[in-house]
Amino acid sequence: MSGIVYLLTNPAMPGIVKIGKTTNEDPQVRFNQLYTTGVPVPFECALAVKVRDENKAETALHVAFGPYRINPRREFFEIETDQAIAILSLLGSEDVTPGVIAENEATMDNVDKASREKLSKSRRPNLNFEEMGIPIGSNLQCIRTEEIAKVTSPRKVEFRGDEYSLTQATRVAHELDNDYRIGPGRYWAFEGKLIADIYNETYSFDE
Repeated sequence: MSGIVYLLTNPAMPGIVKIGKTTNEDPQVRFNQLYTTGVPVPFECALAVKVRDENKAETALHVAFGPYRINPRREFFEIETDQAIAILSLLGSEDVTPGVIAENEATMDNVDKASREKLSKSRRPNLNFEEMGIPIGSNLQCIRTEEIAKVTSPRKVEFRGDEYSLTQATRVAHELDNDYRIGPGRYWAFEGKLIADIYNETYSFDE
């Protein structure tokens, strides 16, 4: 049976990835179940893909990351998000992350959004092209559309004739409303390397 396998993260749980699945193509239902009174801020979708058999795909990920499973009764793993993304990307047939993000953000109130944003910013520095070794004037390629965004300042790019943050350019490229939260790092590449990988190499989170 076809379905969706998704990866969730939460700024209140750094270094932890939730690997889940759904058969009804409505991951929003599961997200809401996870966001209980014991969780301070809502979860975020790092990746969601359609797969031919969601049970086999989820099991493959659970086996691959078995040594890093925190609790055998829970689907949470102490791993790098990019590790899980790399494997799930190979198992899926279609990336549906933007749509999943849009559906879930639409159900979230402004207080929850603001709380999550505040916590995320306190833990991870803002993207800065110069600090990441990406010179002004460089071209970034959108993975999905293959369009080019030109770096115009340490935090801005020119895309489709307007200047945006890379996050906003990602929303424009994927036709998402401004309210929708999306991490741009894995949607763009510089000289063939994902911005997410460059970001993680640049900034250390050992503290």
